[in-house]
Amino acid sequence: MVSRTKKFRGSRTHGRGRKAGRGAGLRGGRGNAGLHKHKWISVVKYCPDYFGHHGFKRPQSVVTHKITVNLSEVEQSLPVLAKDGYAMQKDGKWTVDLTKMGVDKLLGSGRISTPISIKVPEASASALEKLKAAGGAIVKE
Repeated sequence: MVSRTKKFRGSRTHGRGRKAGRGAGLRGGRGNAGLHKHKWISVVKYCPDYFGHHGFKRPQSVVTHKITVNLSEVEQSLPVLAKDGYAMQKDGKWTVDLTKMGVDKLLGSGRISTPISIKVPEASASALEKLKAAGGAIVKE
C-alpha cells in the first residue's frame, strides 16, 4: 500500500482526529488503566470485588494440625509396628503405643477384630466403642 503521508503534510492529525493515532487512545488507556477513574462503572458492574482485601488468613502459630490414625490401619500394620518397636504382643493381646509414634488422635474408621490395648492422648467415640466390642481398651495419658 502506498504511503499517504505526503498528502497529509501540514495536517496535525493526518485525518485520524485528536487521539486515535496514539497507542491506546480512544480506549481509555491500556489494560486496567482508569479503573478508579473513568472506567469505574465497569468495575462496579462487572467485577465489584476487584479492589480491596477479601477474607482472613489465620496465623500459623494458632493453627493446629492433629496427626490422626484409623483403628483399621492400626490393626493392619501390627507386624510393622512390632518390628519398629511401637507394638508388643503378650498372651494373644496386643499393646500399641501411638504416643511414641507421634499420633495425637485415634479415629474409629474401619472394622477391628483383634483385642488391642492402645496408648493414645485422644480417641473418638466410635473408636472407643469398636475397641471395647473387640475386647480391647484405650489407655489415655
